Amino acid sequence: MLRIAVQAKGRLFDETMSLLQEAGIKLSVGKRNLLVASKSFPAELLFLRDDDIPQAVADGAADVGIVGENEFAEKKQNVDIIKRLGFSTCRLSLAIPKEEEYTHLNWFAGKKIATSYPEILTDFLKKNAIKADIHIISGSVEIAPSIGLADAVFDIVSSGSTLISNHLKEVAVVMQSEALLIANKKLKKDKKEILQELLFRLDAVQTADGKKYILLNAPNDKLQEIFDILPGMKSPTVLPLAQENWSSVHSVLSEKRFWEIIGKLKAAGAEGILIIPIEKMIL
Repeated sequence: MLRIAVQAKGRLFDETMSLLQEAGIKLSVGKRNLLVASKSFPAELLFLRDDDIPQAVADGAADVGIVGENEFAEKKQNVDIIKRLGFSTCRLSLAIPKEEEYTHLNWFAGKKIATSYPEILTDFLKKNAIKADIHIISGSVEIAPSIGLADAVFDIVSSGSTLISNHLKEVAVVMQSEALLIANKKLKKDKKEILQELLFRLDAVQTADGKKYILLNAPNDKLQEIFDILPGMKSPTVLPLAQENWSSVHSVLSEKRFWEIIGKLKAAGAEGILIIPIEKMIL
């Protein structure tokens, strides 16, 4: 049984649970359950505060964990990064009152900065030879300048709307963050085998994300032109049609280039174009 530590609530919780469900790890999660076993996969989920996950994995209370890179960097625990998961993206930034004039990082010299991430901020200031007073706050960091607790803040930024609503402006991005899959450095062989199966499933789900399966019909004398347009993983699949000198072509498209490519295919003579969502993709 592989024990996976995950955040108990919030955006990271929602996106983690969605990914695990897509990977076939089904759970019945109640409001008061802190440890829940899956009936479809040899794993159990341990629900924790996000800042407790790195230590839980390092100490062996959990075998692996899904945690924001910001918390991983802040806690500095001795664990392995197994996979970057690509969701729950955000950034850690310095922000100041919007009426302040800002030109350089030296603005922060001698200032009081409120943050929930003192370790990351200390390292950044030291790297840039800036001496400032760090004021540690747990939650609601953005309000600190308006109530006189600090001159600036260092906190997570996603859309930036929270900064705007607190009359702050982002002036320096210190680090980018995304969800990470981390693991204890001393996993036993049986747990490593379960982890490899988990990774296989996660890769299949994430590889399919943003991809569409495309089927089209085309005259044989137009096939090479169509092949040159399609960005298939290796090469398109081609099957002969009952109609003489026509073939059916199958491939995979990225959703980002979908309309651009469809227009080119139609111009090249493709007909009967069918687009199908992809749930999983095994490479």
